[in-house]
Amino acid sequence: MGTYKPSVAQQLGELSEKFQEIGQPLEHQLEGLVHAKPINYWDYIQTDALLNLQVQRTILPDEMVFIMYHQINELLFKMILWELQQIADVEVLKTAFFTSKLGRISRYFDMLTASFTIMGEGMDMEQYLKFRRTLSPASGFQSAQYRQIEFASTELINLIDNRFRKDFSEKFAREQRWEDVFYDEAFEHLYWQAAGKDFSTGKKTYTLQEFEQKYKGSLLRYIKTFKNVNLYSKFRTLPQEAQQDPQLQAAMRHYDHTVNIKWVMAHYGAARHYLSQGKKPLEATGGSEWTKYMHPKYQKRVFFPSLWSAEELENWGKEV
Repeated sequence: MGTYKPSVAQQLGELSEKFQEIGQPLEHQLEGLVHAKPINYWDYIQTDALLNLQVQRTILPDEMVFIMYHQINELLFKMILWELQQIADVEVLKTAFFTSKLGRISRYFDMLTASFTIMGEGMDMEQYLKFRRTLSPASGFQSAQYRQIEFASTELINLIDNRFRKDFSEKFAREQRWEDVFYDEAFEHLYWQAAGKDFSTGKKTYTLQEFEQKYKGSLLRYIKTFKNVNLYSKFRTLPQEAQQDPQLQAAMRHYDHTVNIKWVMAHYGAARHYLSQGKKPLEATGGSEWTKYMHPKYQKRVFFPSLWSAEELENWGKEV
């Protein structure tokens, strides 16, 4: 056995300190490395497992495109949430860090927006109209990760259905507190409830009932967790000088516009391509009135309202 290079000796010392901190002898770890199997790409990425997650409900080939496309969306949502969590966790938020993370998140949404050509032009119309019936009552609005992205991006009041937002805002201003009963009431008036609920009767579709049974509890906990550490709240904790930083404001406006107009309208366009073939648009698989539920000019979802002028807010989504 020869003498170790100084760099190797230094690395061994650092490893020894690392494992001492958790009460593990370095020699045990090194012995484990001797017997460890070298890593391969397919083991690290779990390729076999990943490629076996696509299970069709029909024999129509383009259903596979539909399944894989939505699985890719969910993976990108997970990447976005990974970045949002890092912003939430940082104690001293720096403008450069905030701007950089927003850039990453926006690039993921830019990719999602561009990808809708796969949905709009990448499936045979006849096949889609056949296999979509086997998907009912499932609906894309049942993506819990997308709901988490919204809750981690802005304050809850900005996600209330536009028809009820003013009343909720005034009620919150009077009470100045968010108790469990108020969270629950707000949850019942979130904008996407319109995809599966008759507000005049309170009756919910099976699709919405199933979604809430599985996710409502965890989503309410998530809302509370991000109450003060969502993107908008974190932004408003910055000094005024930092809030006026042109690059940061541009990054926030780009993210807001991309998520709440460009990406939504790309989704809307793909849905319209397949569901508006006759005089009356077809129902979405979950039964929602998707033409009004999805279009941003109706709901006016805006993550960072203070970064837009009154005119921009008034015309939100009308340009598309």
